[in-house]
Amino acid sequence: MSNTVDLTRRLGGRVAVVTGGGSGIGLASARRMHAEGATIVIGDLDPDAGKRAADDVDGLFVPVDVADQGQVDELFDTAAQRFGSVDIAFNNAGISPPDDDLIENTDLDAWQRVQSVNLNSVFFSCKAALRHMTAAGKGSIVNTASFVAVMGSATSQISYTASKGGVLAMSRELGVQYARQGIRVNALCPGPVNTPLLKELFAKDPERAARRLVHVPVGRFAEPEELAAAVAFLASDDASFITGSTFLVDGGISSAYVTPL
Repeated sequence: MSNTVDLTRRLGGRVAVVTGGGSGIGLASARRMHAEGATIVIGDLDPDAGKRAADDVDGLFVPVDVADQGQVDELFDTAAQRFGSVDIAFNNAGISPPDDDLIENTDLDAWQRVQSVNLNSVFFSCKAALRHMTAAGKGSIVNTASFVAVMGSATSQISYTASKGGVLAMSRELGVQYARQGIRVNALCPGPVNTPLLKELFAKDPERAARRLVHVPVGRFAEPEELAAAVAFLASDDASFITGSTFLVDGGISSAYVTPL
């Protein structure tokens, strides 16, 4: 008799809320969790991309500006009202605008906008998800941080880096705090991923892309589906003893002193 997990049912019966689900890692993760049996609620600022993503996974689209606490509450409450629970929260929405740069070139407005979308949103999303999860006595929260939360970069986006450090620290603390209430909280720390966000950044500056790529031992950037596999794992009972973790999916970047030739 085989004890292998049926991946078409690993997340069967669970309701997953995904912010930034309209594209990139969010969309890939929504597709993967749907393929594993989850009901998906997509939250996104872009109504067209969000609706397309929801249709793609037979799910529900709720428009949301993740920097607005009321809208985030509405997203999670709608998921619970419509489907009966919030079992998985993938708090993934984020921005990396060009005016967030080296510290000397970044003004307060850019700093605050990135903190608002990247860090405040995760605070709001965790708060909203935990309301439902604590009542149920179970749940898995995955927050998108970044490998730059554990390493410094001389090609800085200072507010982005700081925001992701905040997401990492907050996730760790929540993972510890809620461990005995049956709720796991982990920080997904991707290396550079081939998403629209990254492609746009590097299309403007190929030298910037090349300078980053040289530091990846695997020799390439990640594909969104590779992050999605990690999200689905962290969401599932296969990760039942993993909480408060810095879950690096970075192609070896954070372990490297020099990369292979």
